[in-house]
Amino acid sequence: MGLSDNKVEMLFIEPDYRGQGLGKALLSYAVEHCQATEVDVNEQNPQAVDFYLKFGFKVIGRSELDGMGKPYPLLHLSLN
Repeated sequence: MGLSDNKVEMLFIEPDYRGQGLGKALLSYAVEHCQATEVDVNEQNPQAVDFYLKFGFKVIGRSELDGMGKPYPLLHLSLN
């Protein structure tokens, strides 16, 4: 997991360890102890989108390009 200010910049769990609550534990820590309230997620990754929505994030915007200008649409999510 990587954070910058109040934003989760990345959160990866090794595939063999998914579904064990590790992602939720890391995200909970980020929210509770680091005041993380924002995340951008690749719209083409439904597993990640669903993870953040189930946690309580809401879609507040969308971009056609990622931060590197590549054609990977991003959903901008927030807990606020």
